[in-house]
Amino acid sequence: MDMSTTYLGLTLKSPLIAGSSGMTGSVEKVKTLEANGAGAVVLKSIFEEEVMNEYADFRKTVKEEYGDPGYFDYEGQRSPIEYYDYVLREENLTKYITLVKECKKAVSIPVMASVNCFFHSVEWLSYAANLEQAGADALELNMFFPPTDFKHTREEKEALYFEIAAKVTETVSIPVALKISPYFTDLGPIIQRLSRTGIKGLVLFNRFFSPDFDIDKLEVKPSFVFSTPSELALSLRWIAVMANKVDCDLAASTGVHDAPGVIKQLLAGAAAVQVASTLYKNGASYLQEMLTGLEQWMAGKRYRSLADFRGKLSQERSTDPAIYERAQFMRYFGGKKNVTL
Repeated sequence: MDMSTTYLGLTLKSPLIAGSSGMTGSVEKVKTLEANGAGAVVLKSIFEEEVMNEYADFRKTVKEEYGDPGYFDYEGQRSPIEYYDYVLREENLTKYITLVKECKKAVSIPVMASVNCFFHSVEWLSYAANLEQAGADALELNMFFPPTDFKHTREEKEALYFEIAAKVTETVSIPVALKISPYFTDLGPIIQRLSRTGIKGLVLFNRFFSPDFDIDKLEVKPSFVFSTPSELALSLRWIAVMANKVDCDLAASTGVHDAPGVIKQLLAGAAAVQVASTLYKNGASYLQEMLTGLEQWMAGKRYRSLADFRGKLSQERSTDPAIYERAQFMRYFGGKKNVTL
């Protein structure tokens, strides 16, 4: 049974990729993931947002103790506060580069670096170049520009995706994948256009922090930290719709918790499937169970390789392609009465 797949031009021994998370944040964890069948890993992201927050905290402390941080500006020279900013960025990048290098030495599966940058796009190029030099097999850019930004238009924010994709692919020679959200006005055309920028893959979709309220403490708290199997539906639809309509590979993400979830995404047309929440809940060894379930299903259907069934239920190959366009439940509930939702 051939369980291998090709993603971003890289050969993976299985379609399961350990997605960027705390489960991929150390060499030992990455080794464990490989031992349990992961075809590749996306290392825990380097968050430029975190670096900027550390810097902001430092500036706040300086202001409280010394007044306006401008006090540190020297004519014609880099001020100490600017120097701290530089050092902070370098320290974080150095730690991440070390992680990439050590993982590459420890495992034989592809090791993909991940940059998570929501705001300061100027840093993407320097991060990308450094991570390529560190030996990363590929680079995943987790891209999202908040809709809460009221200073820029939709067109301006969308243009950033294409600008960054073009510049990064010109800067590095390793394959680049974009991990994007579904929050676009014209999602299908955007996905297709992004696939033609020179990137090698698109990951559908990233998942975000959702706030909740503690009504006793009157505080904001995190909620729904892990995905649920029901969240599979969104990426499943769009993988199926966009398969064969893009000029790059598609990887599915969010809501994949078991072997049936993996099988569904492959049937939709995914080249690979990223998992994270299920690894937190069940441990790295659960990868073996997912792969065993996939193998048993393939044997039952007499499929010898993933290529035998990949995309079999995509929109393009569907006998009822219009089913992917439906937005309402009319057909399902139309003939039923007294339905309680």
